[in-house]
Amino acid sequence: MRPTLFLSDLHLSSERPALVEAFRAFCTGPARQAAGVYLLGDLFDDWIGDDQLSEPLAADVAGVLKSLTAAGVAVGVVTGNRDFLLGDAFAGAAGVTLLSAPLVVNVAGTPTVLLHGDELCTADVGYQRLRRYARNPRWQRRYLALPYSVRRNIANWLRRRSGRATSGKPEQIMDVASAAVEAAFRDADVVRMIHGHTHRPARHHLVVDGRACERFVLADWYDRGSYLEFDEAGGRTRDLRTPDS
Repeated sequence: MRPTLFLSDLHLSSERPALVEAFRAFCTGPARQAAGVYLLGDLFDDWIGDDQLSEPLAADVAGVLKSLTAAGVAVGVVTGNRDFLLGDAFAGAAGVTLLSAPLVVNVAGTPTVLLHGDELCTADVGYQRLRRYARNPRWQRRYLALPYSVRRNIANWLRRRSGRATSGKPEQIMDVASAAVEAAFRDADVVRMIHGHTHRPARHHLVVDGRACERFVLADWYDRGSYLEFDEAGGRTRDLRTPDS
């Protein structure tokens, strides 16, 4: 049985060329042997519209994914808080399928709910307010109608603002809320969950309504590339070596 692979929070950018190469190594290596690949948000450090494909990094990443999907490996993409504006033009250029989360898929015989994870951080009230605003189709249409240079400046400003805000927040606020996790399990009616966003890789065991459940949190790619590999024997994290590691 070929494994299914999961990864998230790559935050690919021209400022981290080694991790871009690690992603290329993933797509030309272990991903080629997979039954399928799921990217669960924040593939890019930011995405300001599909015209970003005119930038070399974005075009390169889309091309790497296109080669993978052309080889017969299905790739599903869930957008995250940094790249929620990924659209049909990117999906076509990369040969991937954009997926709405949360979604339930069969992973090695077990129905599993997949999501980015930011929707579980309900204690961060300010962030959830911003998330609802940014996901509003009306706001997105207005933003995408702005000139590319203006959108780029706004994105840079928001990233700096987010960094300052995050540094001043208690750690527990930026993690998932137990009640939100339990509600997600109930809504999906599953016993397994896989998500990213929090940058706190772990495997958690919990009981929801008398059922034993497990929650896998994917690692970010700030220091090294990694992915979760799942087959009939279970799940395990695999690290990717970067050229300078």
